[in-house]
Amino acid sequence: MQVLAPTEQLKIVIVGHVDHGKSTFVGRLFHDTGSLPDGKLEQLQKIAERRGVPFEWANLMDALQSERDQNITIDTSQIWFQTRKRQYVIIDAPGHKEFLKNMVTGAANAEAALLLIDAHEGVQENSRRHGYLLNLLGIRQVAVLVNKMDLENYSQERFDQIEAEYRGWLKTVGVEPKLFIPISAYHGDNIAGRSKNMAWYNGPTVLQTLDEFKVAESPKDQSLRFPIQDVYRFDERRILAGRVESGSIKVGDRLLFAPTNKVSTVKTIERWNASSRDNAQAGESIGITLTEQIFVERGAVATLETEPPYELSRFKARVFWLGKQPFKKGKKYKLKLTTQEVECEIESIDKVIDASSLATVSRAQNEVFVGRHEVGELTIKTKRPVAFDAISEIIPTGRFVIVDGFDVSGGGIIPADSYPRRSTDGTQKSDNLYWSHGKINAEMRARRNGHPGCIIWLTGLSGSGKSTIATELERELFNMGKQAYVLDGDNIRHGLCSDLAFSPHDRKENIRRIGEVAKLFADAGMVVITAFISPYRSDRDLVRQMINEGGFIEAYINAPLDVCEQRDVKGLYAKARANEIKEFTGISAPYEPPLNPELNLETDKLSVAECVTHILDFLHLQDEATEISI
Repeated sequence: MQVLAPTEQLKIVIVGHVDHGKSTFVGRLFHDTGSLPDGKLEQLQKIAERRGVPFEWANLMDALQSERDQNITIDTSQIWFQTRKRQYVIIDAPGHKEFLKNMVTGAANAEAALLLIDAHEGVQENSRRHGYLLNLLGIRQVAVLVNKMDLENYSQERFDQIEAEYRGWLKTVGVEPKLFIPISAYHGDNIAGRSKNMAWYNGPTVLQTLDEFKVAESPKDQSLRFPIQDVYRFDERRILAGRVESGSIKVGDRLLFAPTNKVSTVKTIERWNASSRDNAQAGESIGITLTEQIFVERGAVATLETEPPYELSRFKARVFWLGKQPFKKGKKYKLKLTTQEVECEIESIDKVIDASSLATVSRAQNEVFVGRHEVGELTIKTKRPVAFDAISEIIPTGRFVIVDGFDVSGGGIIPADSYPRRSTDGTQKSDNLYWSHGKINAEMRARRNGHPGCIIWLTGLSGSGKSTIATELERELFNMGKQAYVLDGDNIRHGLCSDLAFSPHDRKENIRRIGEVAKLFADAGMVVITAFISPYRSDRDLVRQMINEGGFIEAYINAPLDVCEQRDVKGLYAKARANEIKEFTGISAPYEPPLNPELNLETDKLSVAECVTHILDFLHLQDEATEISI
């Protein structure tokens, strides 16, 4: 009778200080469980004999020649073995301080961890760092293996001493290990079988402990998170491929793709070399096709429309920094979260902690950075919104890595906070929405205010004079008893549009939002004065179409580029020409002047007062007693 291979899979990372026996442990585990290929042990023993060196179990993991030369593991390796219960992917992560960044790469994908401590050397600085890092990466299932017990004559007293010290330290960083196991990897004590040398230990072996670990924590019951890894085109089909990180997905599900918030329905679920089914669960790598062919790229996170993630460009984080250069404010980095990649920077740092001692690091006021092997509690700002969850909610979408240049230089988690979450129906418009009309109409407001509402849209290059003219116009209207208010571009980006950057797409959305707000102000009877570059004609025309006939006045604040640069006290044009500012209108991004504006104000020839007078003339408001007539 053929025994079927287990389908359940668990990823485990093995960590520990350098020379604490990780590779030896893995080699012994494979031997004692019968997982080595036939003849492999004898082959390695003969190689060692030819070289004139004793055979080492660690040779099974030393896949790189440079590892044998340096006698240290310098990269993460993945190997597979199985028990009757499940298949395991064991990630052997480096313990040397210089190679901690490779450990981040390995541990970030693990669901459980085995942490080795040398019974002879005891708890080391890196042992504490590793414990803190496992917590940062959201790994909650941890067992501590106290190795090389043979060097301490299998002393229970020594084991108890290490357990008490390290368990107490782990508790301070929020890690509750499943158990401590005394082992000797070299001799095989308590690996696959119980040790006769440590009769005082009554707990499970390492192998039994592995089988007691859970494959994630109820991932099937969590909200669906399906990051898109790639998009393939076959015939007329577009297949969105990826791994279901949590929850489940089935044909007919209505999906939202964050953070772009496009929506479509699952048409089919595709698998490679596997039987077809109309559903998939956490841990499965699949492809899907959609009923509506919307544009979706790598990095999008598919969720059920009713269970969206957070979608923000600012969030709290705890980052363990491993880079040679400090993680500092004012520098751009790359953030990778699932398959998402986005430019980011530090917005603020609340606290810096020494990972080995947990002491708060004090620095001078002008030194804003997180140093190597330190932990920063900080706020990260990204160039565009990122789809994520708090680490306490869904682990895979609650942790990330930071890339500095081409190097993975830090790992972090997103703790729970009072983040705003998009409502479940935030991406669809109901057929039952109607514009609400109150009992006060526009004519009544105009009589009370002495004028109807309207929008005066000032557009032009940075430095042309928009904000200066807008604030002076607002003052004049206010002094005349009129209801007026300025919507300024910089002010709006501090709040309503703080999640937008300066790409053409983001600029379009910025103007759309402003248009909607200005429309509401005008409907309330206000004279709304907007001061925005608004570089694209189509975006300005979109706002014009929102407003009733005659209620939109486009004023082109017209100044030559060289004049605008001369007026630039902030030095923005100089930075743009030095390529320090991307997508800067007039330099690296286009500006489309109005073709038929209501007003063309040449501010290199007209003073601010003259420009305001021209606008008031257009509004027929030179006389206080005259109502606005447009």
